[in-house]
Amino acid sequence: MTETKANYRRYRDGDSTPLPFEERIFIADTSYKCPVYLHRTPPCQGSCPSGEDVRGWLNIVRGLERPPADMNWQEYAFRRITDANPFPSVMGRVCPAPCEDGCNRNEVEDHVGINAVEHYIGDVALEEKFALWGAGADTGKSVAVIGGGPAGLAAAYQLRRKGHRCTIFESKSDLGGMMRYGIPGYRTPRDVLDGEINRILDIGGIEVRTGTKIGVDVELDELRRSHDAIFLGVGAQSGTPMPYPGAAEASNCISGIAFLEAFNDGRLHHSAERVLVVGGGDTAMDVAAVARRLGHISQIHEKDRPEYAVLGQTAHDVASVAKREGADVTIVYRRPVEKMPAAKQEIEHVLQEGVQIRSSLAPVELVMDAPDRARALRVVPVDWVDGKMSVREGEEFDIDCDLVVAAIGQVGDFEGMEEFDNGRGLVDADGLQRWPNGEGVFVAGDVIRPHLLTTAIGQAWIASESIDQYVKGSSPGKAPRVNVHHFSLLSKLREAGFEPEEFDHVEHRGTDTAGFAVHNYEDRGHAELVTADQVFLGYYTHVPRHRRTEQDISENNVLGHFDERLHRFTDDEARSEADRCMSCGMCSECDNCIVYCPQDAIARVKRDRATMGRYVETDYGKCIGCHICMDVCPSGYIQMGLGE
Repeated sequence: MTETKANYRRYRDGDSTPLPFEERIFIADTSYKCPVYLHRTPPCQGSCPSGEDVRGWLNIVRGLERPPADMNWQEYAFRRITDANPFPSVMGRVCPAPCEDGCNRNEVEDHVGINAVEHYIGDVALEEKFALWGAGADTGKSVAVIGGGPAGLAAAYQLRRKGHRCTIFESKSDLGGMMRYGIPGYRTPRDVLDGEINRILDIGGIEVRTGTKIGVDVELDELRRSHDAIFLGVGAQSGTPMPYPGAAEASNCISGIAFLEAFNDGRLHHSAERVLVVGGGDTAMDVAAVARRLGHISQIHEKDRPEYAVLGQTAHDVASVAKREGADVTIVYRRPVEKMPAAKQEIEHVLQEGVQIRSSLAPVELVMDAPDRARALRVVPVDWVDGKMSVREGEEFDIDCDLVVAAIGQVGDFEGMEEFDNGRGLVDADGLQRWPNGEGVFVAGDVIRPHLLTTAIGQAWIASESIDQYVKGSSPGKAPRVNVHHFSLLSKLREAGFEPEEFDHVEHRGTDTAGFAVHNYEDRGHAELVTADQVFLGYYTHVPRHRRTEQDISENNVLGHFDERLHRFTDDEARSEADRCMSCGMCSECDNCIVYCPQDAIARVKRDRATMGRYVETDYGKCIGCHICMDVCPSGYIQMGLGE
């Protein structure tokens, strides 16, 4: 990023606007308000659907938060990540990283490369064989987990941590769901995926029954009788058919989901000469990228056409790969490119690889050259004004094709489980991930609304919390406004050996010296995000983002190129990038408040009592409420309020 943004300043030259009446609290340079140390959730974490303590594990990587003596920083960061998400290596590769969109550092120059650091931590964890959090004490309760994809696996992991036994029922031969069958294998290497799945199973207490379809091989009522709760995470692994004339009849019009599954299953080894991909999401990008890598074969038997391999009627001969030639791949999308829901990076990658994107074109019909085969897709240009589409009548034209792949939506497969279908091919769920039409059923993942892997993982955690309350016979209560995995000062104090004393339940006047109280610290993480205007951005110098190096894949060498594109960070690169984190909402141990306090009222906590979140303390006998400490705090950790 060459262009830099102007840093925020708390006060500007010439400011003379009086404060609101309720804030006119100063007499000379003193006021009655003294500093409170206030923990709030950073927007990176608030934007993370799986609720990772992003700031926490970045602070561990950069060395700000120190691990216990018996653990290195990589494992400590891994433990913090996997409190929320057991798939850091997969997610570091494929997650579009909404956390980075929320990062306050965007207001300085560029976001922190959160995804790249997570990729590094995930790979180190696999190499060093770091273990996940273990199982809790056995509760005697069991949960049937329907679906072995990211939602089902994450739910089983979180439920085992609570001591509940699980049985995963998966209709396919292997676990992984969309991570295995939907995302191309060169983006989620199978050794990485298998390593992260096996790490969950190694916890123990998780039975796996693959090749078992609920409602067909096992009745739902049987699960209800044999388990205390049911978790539904079947995903949305059926593509939405194109609603245009000719689509239902054309054998060479297939879904993106089926295309990717055939590729990942090893049935599909070549595509077609002219491939049209209809859609603008991540699935469309993956289909286009795979089609470019597969290429086509000029002389093939009718039975070897790619659509027959996708439909499972045949399988391609691997020997034919040597005859592949490049494929012309075009993405057709009815909105402008900038409105595509796919990750920006994925759009950039397919363009580099020679995919053509034709936007603002609405499909009209498939033009047939035989009763069961399309030769072209008829489209019409459209204009978008104020979010509304207007068709340019009379300007229709045809785009020739040999294969049309529809990536316009996904639905679930409810054969034998029709009671869950909400009529739109999906399942309803409330904010606590409960199925509203019956007790004991909890839902997460794409079967609610096709979205990100991280969304499925976060919903699975919320569902596990609700299941835990349900099987215990407790009310789940109301979810907090910011429902993520928060930093806990009390847990940190316990880990460091500074756990507060037990309260003696007698009257005390003041708690500033009491051993049972955590003084002058307020945790608002469950209710508030710390926004850029609450952070002193002027403190931060411009440091360019460290980017992962990439395999050179262009339109000239994409054919047959199934290596990973992204390379992981080195140790030093990971730490350097993590050091760009501004620790929003948590003390960054910069010493600004100590240096600038005119009364020497703020000092470092003595080393034998200090830990993360307990770095400084205030002597309120000296504090005059001048607000300087708050003004110079770069992370928004200090707020004036004590005394109100």
